[in-house]
This record gives sequence, C-alpha cells and structure tokens, in this order.
Amino acid sequence: MHVGMGVFFQGLEPGRDDHDVVRGGLALADQAEGRGFESIWTAEHHFTRYHMMPNPAQLLTYFAGRTTAVRLGTMVMVLPWHDPVRVAEEIAWLDSVSRGRVVLGVGRGLGSIEFDSFRLDMGQSRQRFVEYATAISASFETGAIQHNGELYVQPRAEIHPPAFTTFRGRTYASAVSPESAKIMARLGYGLMLIAQKPWQVTVSETAAYRELFVEVNGHEPPAPVLVNFTTVDPDPVRARELHDEYATGYARSTIGHYEFTNERLEHINGYEYYAGLRANITKHGLDRFNRFLADLQMGGTPDELVDQTVERVRALGAGGVVNIFGFGGMPQAVAQRTYDVYTEQVLPRLRGIDTFRDICAPLQRGIGQPAVGSSPNT
Repeated sequence: MHVGMGVFFQGLEPGRDDHDVVRGGLALADQAEGRGFESIWTAEHHFTRYHMMPNPAQLLTYFAGRTTAVRLGTMVMVLPWHDPVRVAEEIAWLDSVSRGRVVLGVGRGLGSIEFDSFRLDMGQSRQRFVEYATAISASFETGAIQHNGELYVQPRAEIHPPAFTTFRGRTYASAVSPESAKIMARLGYGLMLIAQKPWQVTVSETAAYRELFVEVNGHEPPAPVLVNFTTVDPDPVRARELHDEYATGYARSTIGHYEFTNERLEHINGYEYYAGLRANITKHGLDRFNRFLADLQMGGTPDELVDQTVERVRALGAGGVVNIFGFGGMPQAVAQRTYDVYTEQVLPRLRGIDTFRDICAPLQRGIGQPAVGSSPNT
C-alpha cells in the first residue's frame, strides 16, 4: 500500500517559537524520501498556531527541489480563500517542475477565524468551492481557465506552463456533503479522509460515494487517501502515554480552532451539520468528545499500528495512508523518535502488504484483494 507522511506546523508547546516549529517540521519532511515514504503532504491554515502554513504549494515547491520521486500532496488547499487563477497557476507550475508528482487535495474550509480575517462570507463557501473547483480542474485539462458562474466570472486566460499531465485521478476532496457529492463525482475527485465522524459512518459514506462515482462516471474512483495523526512506540505503556497526551492535545486544538462549541456555525449556510455536533458535545460533555476525536487517530505499538492501518485501509478500499508526525504539543525529540520507530518498524511492513494498492488510481477490486478482516500480515 501507499505510505506517505504529512507535515503539520502546530505550535502548542509553551515557550517554543514559530520558527523552531517550522524548522522541526522541515527536518522531518527532509528525511521522508530517503527513509521510504512515497509522498509528502501539508495542509493550509492561517492566523493561529493551529497549523502555520498559508500556502501548501509554496512548501511543496521547496520539496520538489529537494526530492526526486515522492509525490507532493495538499491536504488541503482551501479554495474559497484563494483567487482560482493563482491556484491554477501555482499548482500547474509545481506540477511542471516536479514532472507530474502533484496530488491536489481541495476543501471549502471550516475555521471562522480564517473566513473572518480574509473578509469572506462563510455562508458562500460551498458555492465558491464548487465554482472554483470546476474552473481550476478544467484549466488543468485545457491549459486555460475560464468560468461564468454566480459568484465567479473569469474571462479566458491561458496557464503557462500548463499542468505537466492530466489531473484526472489525482485530485481529492477532503469532505463531500450530500449536496455536493454529484458535483465532486462529476469532477472525478477521490476522497481524502481525515477522521472526524464515527468510524462506521466514515466507512458507509465512503462506500456510498464510490457507488455514486461509478454511477456518474462508469468507472471506479481514485482510491481514497486516509490521513492519520500518528503515535507509536515499542513499549505498550509509552505508546498509550503518547496517544493520551498528543492525540488528545491535537483533538483539543481542533475543537478550539474550529469552535465546535460555538452555535454560530450551525446558523451559517452549508454548515448545518454542526448543530447536531454541538448538541452531542453538550449532551456528552467536552472531555468525552475530545477523547472521541483523539481515539479516531491510530496509535500504539508497531504491531498494533500495522494491524490498525491495514484494517482501516481495507475497510475503506483506500490506496494507502498519510501519517502526520509532530502535533498536539509534541517536542521535537519526541516527534523524531516517533518518526524513527515508524520508519524502522512499521513503514517497511506496510509497504509489503497489499502491494496492489496505490493512490491516484482506482483500486483493482477483485485482483488479489484480501477480504476485510483477514490477517494484516497476509
């Protein structure tokens, strides 16, 4: 299966300045290709220390020059925060200099602080995402961007250099609501799964999207990508301590950044789902919800992490997993040790399991595919 690594520049440690957080993340990513990872990814966020990366294309261009083979992925670029022309140009340029190694993940955004600071109407995010995504994806195929929508009107403009090759099959959406699912399927997008819902819900929604995609397109979608905030240690006690401290720290920061307890979200067009989420938090308590989010992330001993990863990847029909190291207030030394254990005791084993799996291509269903729940070591 495909195994990648993600860089999350999260500054939660007291006394650690932003520049040291950035240096730490770069140090981990610099080792990725040499240690066997097949891709490097980063997300986009603004205005807080939740994740300090305003432009994934900028970071990935840096790594395009420092690597030769790894794929370069965005998880995700939030389209409503950008001029679509600039996204089309930046991604096409990155694709040109990397000779086709880009995997584009896109989303519509959730952080109120980001929409407010960009002076954008959050209630328009779904429509902007759909219009922008439509125009950007078309530009990669035609070499020019143009659109005539309600919110986005773009006269034809050529993109130079154009994308190195087609983006069909290598574009992913981080979330697909029922309202936008048909549009995403028509655009040919795969799913990027960052767990925030009960596991069985994620599995069922992924299966439903696959069926819709096949109905719309007549062929299988790109195999999903599963993103995980990863902790691991050979000592079972230490492995549990890492998960309890840093996965819960990450979950706590997510609740704070996205303001899941703020009723404002549920009154914004396109974000009505969060009314039910806030009700659940109120009913069960913030600590329990924090633990729920943390436990959606995989962690444990190397054996446990291999088993968990294979089970989840198979259940989703995914092409592989992207692991994020260094988050939730994790000191650099702890992040490096976690990274070392993973690359030495987990990564080689996963690369040898289900070798027919990959991202940016449909899963070869029925060709040597183990049944869900069969031994991960087969």
